[in-house]
Amino acid sequence: MPVEHAAIIGAGIAGLTAALALAKRGISSDIFEQAPDLAEVGAGLQLSPNASRVLAELGVLDGLTKLWLEPQSIRLISGSSLRELAAVPAGNFARNRWGAPYGVLHRKTLQKALLDAVVANPLCSLHLGIRFESDLPQGRRPADVTIGADGVWSRLRQAIPDAPAPRFSGNVAFRFTLAEAEAPGFLNRTSVSALLGSSAHMVCYPLKETDGFNMVAITAGNIAPQAWLGQPTQAQQELLQSRFRRWHPAISGLLTGRKDITFWPLFETTVGKWQDGNKTVLIGDAAHAMMPFAAQGAAMAIEDAFELSAFLATRPVGEAIALFERHRMPRIAKLRQRGAFNRFAYHASGPIRLGRDIVLSLKPPQSLAADLDWIYGYRAIG
Repeated sequence: MPVEHAAIIGAGIAGLTAALALAKRGISSDIFEQAPDLAEVGAGLQLSPNASRVLAELGVLDGLTKLWLEPQSIRLISGSSLRELAAVPAGNFARNRWGAPYGVLHRKTLQKALLDAVVANPLCSLHLGIRFESDLPQGRRPADVTIGADGVWSRLRQAIPDAPAPRFSGNVAFRFTLAEAEAPGFLNRTSVSALLGSSAHMVCYPLKETDGFNMVAITAGNIAPQAWLGQPTQAQQELLQSRFRRWHPAISGLLTGRKDITFWPLFETTVGKWQDGNKTVLIGDAAHAMMPFAAQGAAMAIEDAFELSAFLATRPVGEAIALFERHRMPRIAKLRQRGAFNRFAYHASGPIRLGRDIVLSLKPPQSLAADLDWIYGYRAIG
């Protein structure tokens, strides 16, 4: 028989979305989160149409659109000259082409919207300060399925033979925010800007919540295992300065002497099984943490949650989770490939960089948009 009650480990974006998606289909859930509160780390977030379409189905999107910004374009810019290489239209174009909006917002804004919806739903029961070790915490009733939404360091993953394993990607991120008054002229509040340079790139976009800009610089780097967010060491600060030293002075100058930069080593997971063939399944970063080079990490967690609920609502749990894995794995693999290609293209140098710039400059906006149809135009089943 189809699932009637679920236990969800983790109350991040994946876990909260899963609870709402299950509730939409009449399935109740207990959500267990080890943190005593849901103060979300991180900063900005891009929500592409494939994800915002799901949030609309769950009744969350209308509240978000009052709090986020919808950029009019996604620009690719040379980090050395600040010349615009190409631009993908967004705004109303995104709504018309992909049937849903493209927005930028603070991660905590999305988490709060999901949390409020979960708290208000009688089929969802949230338990904070509950640490999962090996035995499932006690909920309001026995669970037919256990969903691991507990991130890249998932503990539930240990219950699945041949599951993915976390590994350091070899890439690190440096994050900071700019007040609008501090922002250089090449930034504006109508676009997402990706600045491309040798061995590094920087993504910049406006945040309505802060009246400023979210800034993320990504480059290759080293980090001790399982280290996470913190202030950069002297060596890490020197790495950041060296990678951007030959960029345009308007960019390299932003990084000099800053005290508000946080250091974020980027971890991913290896390929492995997401489910045990019985009643345990992984979603989001627990199943397939990936690099941010396609800006799809949160979107894939949202898609996972929605599509898993559709399988669980119509099939016995063992069959449902196996079909879910079979259905989702090809899309995740293709996105990993796209992310790897983007990293190669964004960080190119020498003749490859020159060729990249020429190819991008010759592509019309409609062609660039068509390259994203398979990502942004995806309609999650449900």
